[in-house]
Amino acid sequence: MLTMSPVIVAVLCVAIGVVAFLVAFFLGITYRKKVSEREIQSAEEQATRIINDAIKSAENKKREALLEAKEEIHKSRSEYEREAKERRSELQKQERRLQQKEENLDKKTDAVEKKSETLTKKIADLDAAREEVATIKRSQFEMLEKISGYTVEEAKAYLIKNLESEVTHEAAMKIKEVEARYKEEAEQKAREYISLAIQRCAADHVAEATVSVVPLPNDEMKGRIIGREGRNIRTIETLTGVDLIIDDTPEAITVSSFDPVRREIARIALEKLIVDGRIHPARIEEMVEKARKEVNATIKAEGERATFETGVHGLHPELVKILGRQKYRTSYGQNVLNHSIEVSHIAGLLASELGVDVMTAKRAGLLHDIGKAIDHEVEGSHVTIGVELARKYKESEEVIHAIHAHHGDVEPQTVIACIVQAADTISAARPGARRENIENYIKRLEKLEELTTSFSGVESCYAIQAGREIRIMVKPDQVSEDEMVLLARDIAKKIESELEYPGQIKVHLIRETKAIEYAK
Repeated sequence: MLTMSPVIVAVLCVAIGVVAFLVAFFLGITYRKKVSEREIQSAEEQATRIINDAIKSAENKKREALLEAKEEIHKSRSEYEREAKERRSELQKQERRLQQKEENLDKKTDAVEKKSETLTKKIADLDAAREEVATIKRSQFEMLEKISGYTVEEAKAYLIKNLESEVTHEAAMKIKEVEARYKEEAEQKAREYISLAIQRCAADHVAEATVSVVPLPNDEMKGRIIGREGRNIRTIETLTGVDLIIDDTPEAITVSSFDPVRREIARIALEKLIVDGRIHPARIEEMVEKARKEVNATIKAEGERATFETGVHGLHPELVKILGRQKYRTSYGQNVLNHSIEVSHIAGLLASELGVDVMTAKRAGLLHDIGKAIDHEVEGSHVTIGVELARKYKESEEVIHAIHAHHGDVEPQTVIACIVQAADTISAARPGARRENIENYIKRLEKLEELTTSFSGVESCYAIQAGREIRIMVKPDQVSEDEMVLLARDIAKKIESELEYPGQIKVHLIRETKAIEYAK
């Protein structure tokens, strides 16, 4: 037996393995090819089937879409035909309406043309008639001018003059009638209220001077008050703000000042110095300070007395002090504090008679002249100052308005304001309540007469009853009976607007016609 070497065996083995691999490989390829062919054939069949199904489905959908489109087209066509039919119907209606309107317009146009022709004819007739009337009027005017002897302008002037006299007469008669009616109704009530208020309020009044006189124990005291080289009197005048008048009057010194509070402080300080006997600048300063405290205490006490006496409570403490300062203030010789208390009482009484708020009326009456307490220290009239003080210390608007209106600075808008105005006049206008400087008094009367004579038709006038009445004689040939009423009202209005006076002034017109003849 032949033996093979291991190399040959290995080569043979490798060759056998390669052959086996190649056989297996080719067998696998053949198998896979057959499998692939079968899968391809199956896929092709399936694809053909799917395509056929898709074609059938598409055809079905196409038929459905065509049906739907046909239905939609049919539906749209039906709607369109219906809308077109409706529009045609609407257009036919509009055409009929337009045709009717055109027919109406034609009719109206024909009517307007006929009216225009009629109006043209009427206008022509009116123009002819107007010309005829103008011709007749001119002829009548010419005839009237010939008959009357007046031209047209002269006739107009004559008619206007007659009309003016008639209107003046009617106006005067109407004024007389109205005044008579109101006087009948108002005088009795006013007289009743005022007399009752005055009877229920009787107050004492003392006219105060603008200077104070300090009595001295002897004339030697004058020299001590003057002091060495006048140092004492200068100190007193500097500290108090007054003027000391030392003249030939025996045993008396006069204290003069426009401010009554300063004058009172100086008077009390002088009396204390005279009693003490030690008069030098340091002692004067001490006594003036004591006197000032006394006067301030008196002012406060007087303010509280006024509120207690009138029953007006709830005033601001500063307002009470300012009210107390009125004790040292006078108006035409009438003490302002006593006047304010009296006005408060009268206002309260009038308010009770008229049925309005009594306490508000009394409060407004008490405060109506509050501005006079400091009118020498502050710019403005006492009315303006009083309004500012009342507003500053939170008084009611009704009280502020009454203060503002009590001298007619503004028109009174409330019953309280009218009551305070009347009460102030009653208190100030009583005979003897006030006095005037003789020079001012004469000037006022002269101004009253001068103002009255400025009116045309006034012959002469006289101020009588201390300026409470002006008696006027008019020229009878220039002022008729009817014109007297209007002239009296005009004079009264001018007096009210241009003169300042307490109370009221009666305007009394007299028209006297005289006829004189001599028997020979």
